[in-house]
Amino acid sequence: MNILQAKQPNEQMITKDTEKKLFLLDAYALIFRAYYAFIRAPRINSKGMNTSAIFGFTNTLLDIINNEKPTHLVVVFDAPEQTLREIDYAAYKANRDETPEDIRVSVPWIKKVISAFNIPMLQAAGYEADDIIGTLAKKAEKEGFTTYMMTSDKDYGQLVSENIFIYRPGYQGGKAEILDIPKVLEKFNISNVLQVIDLLGMMGDAVDNIPGIPGVGEKTAAKLLAEYGSLEGLLENAHQLKGKQKENVENFRDQAILSKKLATILLDAPCEVNEEAFRLKEVNKDEVRAIFTELEFRQLTKRVLGEDPGTAFVGKQGELFGPAEIETAADKEAEVRGELKTILDIPHNYIFVETDDQLHSLIESLKASASFCFDTETTDLEPINADLVGLSFSIKEHEAWYVPVSRERETAKTLLQKFAPVFGDPGKEIVAQNFKYDYKVLHKYGVEVKNKVFDTMVAHYLINPDGKHNMDFLSEVYLGYSPIRIETLIGKKGKNQGSMGDLEASEIFDYAAEDADITLQLKHVFDPELDKTEVRGLFDTVEIPLIRVLADMEWEGVRIDEKFLQDYSHELQKEIATLEKDIHQLAGENFNVDSPKQLGVILFEKLKISDKMKKTKTGQYATGEDILSKHLHDHEIIPKILDYREMRKLKSTYIDALPTMVNSTTGRVHTNYMQTVAATGRLSSNNPNLQNIPIRTARGKEVRKAFIPRGEEFVLLSADYSQVELRIIAALSNDEVMCEAFIEGVDIHIATAAKVFGVPVESVDKAMRSKAKAVNFGIIYGQGAFGLSQNLNISRGEAKDIIDSYFSQFSRLRAYQQENMEFARKNGYVETLLGRRRYLPDIQSANAVVRGFAERNAINAPIQGSAADIIKIAMIRIHEEMKRQKFRSRMIMQVHDELVFDVHRDELEQLKSLVEEKMCTAVTMRVPLVVDMDTGANWLEAH
Repeated sequence: MNILQAKQPNEQMITKDTEKKLFLLDAYALIFRAYYAFIRAPRINSKGMNTSAIFGFTNTLLDIINNEKPTHLVVVFDAPEQTLREIDYAAYKANRDETPEDIRVSVPWIKKVISAFNIPMLQAAGYEADDIIGTLAKKAEKEGFTTYMMTSDKDYGQLVSENIFIYRPGYQGGKAEILDIPKVLEKFNISNVLQVIDLLGMMGDAVDNIPGIPGVGEKTAAKLLAEYGSLEGLLENAHQLKGKQKENVENFRDQAILSKKLATILLDAPCEVNEEAFRLKEVNKDEVRAIFTELEFRQLTKRVLGEDPGTAFVGKQGELFGPAEIETAADKEAEVRGELKTILDIPHNYIFVETDDQLHSLIESLKASASFCFDTETTDLEPINADLVGLSFSIKEHEAWYVPVSRERETAKTLLQKFAPVFGDPGKEIVAQNFKYDYKVLHKYGVEVKNKVFDTMVAHYLINPDGKHNMDFLSEVYLGYSPIRIETLIGKKGKNQGSMGDLEASEIFDYAAEDADITLQLKHVFDPELDKTEVRGLFDTVEIPLIRVLADMEWEGVRIDEKFLQDYSHELQKEIATLEKDIHQLAGENFNVDSPKQLGVILFEKLKISDKMKKTKTGQYATGEDILSKHLHDHEIIPKILDYREMRKLKSTYIDALPTMVNSTTGRVHTNYMQTVAATGRLSSNNPNLQNIPIRTARGKEVRKAFIPRGEEFVLLSADYSQVELRIIAALSNDEVMCEAFIEGVDIHIATAAKVFGVPVESVDKAMRSKAKAVNFGIIYGQGAFGLSQNLNISRGEAKDIIDSYFSQFSRLRAYQQENMEFARKNGYVETLLGRRRYLPDIQSANAVVRGFAERNAINAPIQGSAADIIKIAMIRIHEEMKRQKFRSRMIMQVHDELVFDVHRDELEQLKSLVEEKMCTAVTMRVPLVVDMDTGANWLEAH
């Protein structure tokens, strides 16, 4: 038996255990899949090489060998020569993007790995991997093999038989899927597998640029096959069709026949089944060791050979570590992510708390412990609507308690009060995943949590801000364990999904106890990583205290003027109808303005507003806002279309949607602030998304009128940092000219214009100031001459002159940007004022576009992130002081650099003074922080 197969039992096997089990791997399908799985956080070794595709492919290979126990295995590659299909149809696969450079570099290494594993590789000139796999599968069937074709390509459905199956790899830790004959028939709604070819001939395939019949999609093709049996049957009976469908089938007859030919997998490729050559063999240890050492695959060396490579490596983020040291959490995540393995259940001791004695024993254990993990089980994802179902606790790994909670509110409160001494102990640490949710649920039941907090989701966010932070994923990555999925209890998301409230406590027990146990284990992994990545201070002083601030803001909510929204909706509907009529008149015909396809035909074929427009891969013209804005002055229909779109989006996204978000119990809208989404450190929100409420247009601003105080005795107060990002970049760069302008309190854009255009301050006109403002904000995002020329509608040459003049006047800014990029290249990350890290693995990319994006982030991330840190500190300090002084006023919203308060009129002056002080002193910089404040009867008036 192969040494790899011997390492693990086969409890994960989902394929048939047969004497002759052949796996045929579509190499490039798996290579591309592996590469893009790491696209947001690529694996970069110490030599600057992107090893994502090699690492992911190797892990996939190992998973198949270890889990499915094939007796025979072959990896099949597409040949580089022109294929027979390309000879038949030159446009075949012509729309595919060029293969990324990192993949091209990786393929030779992947072939080395396959060779070191003693696995045969096949390819044949003129044939694709599909053809070789199809030919081998059919020949192997005749020789008694059970064959699994490993691919996600739907074309392979035509090959499936009683002994040939598609093996579709799983994603994000999910299980692989086996497609047999019934599943293929069900998937495509057909009666036999050969109809897959007819289906593709009719509908075409955008991936391979197979044209098909216009207007025939998958559902229509299946319906036509049910009626006519095949493509040929359809063509013979085209006279029975009606309207446009009849016209298309008749007109595109030859194209359909060609499409079916292109979709047919050839079964005569020049290859034979060599039973002995295909048999799985021992790996070549020396070759594997040499390749993995060169690529710096430390964990894979251990996994395959059971050896520590014994050399030092540089991790993904640039930390140097030796063989005896633990890798950084980010490295560990990347290392294990490719495996996404499910291990056997580790023995555990979970206790279902049913008696008073058990409850007393649990509470006493919690009182005696300095730290405990806690989780709630509820009936709803929104805490304000949720009823408690159960509580789970863990003090020691692999041990947990589950306490069922009565749905009767008073009985539940009585139970929770018994835990009050535990939750009320500020010297005790509570560990949780997404503590904000549990905090709000307990608040609903009258329990105040005073414990110190360790939130595993927030910890991981600081350690690896670009990663995923949900518990199931973290468990698979860091613990190698796949937890019980909630879907197994209440079903998948959707209208038919159940609730924890529908289940018996005994059904929830293992799931809930496991959640607490796993979260505690994750805490033990992440705790030391906070120190290694030097974000402990940020965790303790900013992100953790912020949780309670956000929870209180969310619980408070904001009142919405529903009558105003209703009236505004009617007003917009009238304007939309008028605009639609105007657009039809200008077009000379009625059409669906919301249809990009119809709109493209009107604009670029009938009205011919541009002769340079080309159709997209889907066969229609691009009509996005960026495209139409370039033709704003080419035809009077364009501004009307843009206005129409703005009003339609405004109406559906905000005007009509906001009233549906008002909570029936509180009468307010309760947004959800997401602390672990934006890698820059910025907060985001949903239901509603406050960050995206329009402010650039007059109509958009009107939405803010709907946000009003809670009552007559209250007024809204808005406090907004003035030009905070420009102040931060001035301070970080220590540019003398810019710092002095801010210190002296002059208008920074006028001061900039005077410097750039070489005129006295009093001579700066509106146009000069506007250009200077565009440059000022453009530098934050690393904008070049092209971007500035687009923004200001000037030539690129003029834009370049302005930028050159700008940096000649503010010389330290250019130097600061270069220093940041050099720091990123050396360390793999950049930092904010408070040490928040943004990892930039693409900073060394050989691809100029990819590298340029990382370089812009190297400039922007410290500025945006510092702005995020500053307002978070201000929020924490304001919130603490408002609670200490027992204000009736509340902080209710945070949007970008702005805080909004629902203020009791008697406290207005006192609160304004408090807010200004805390916001202006959040951090100490050479450049002062300035806050603009105003009040109003609604948010628009206050802003």
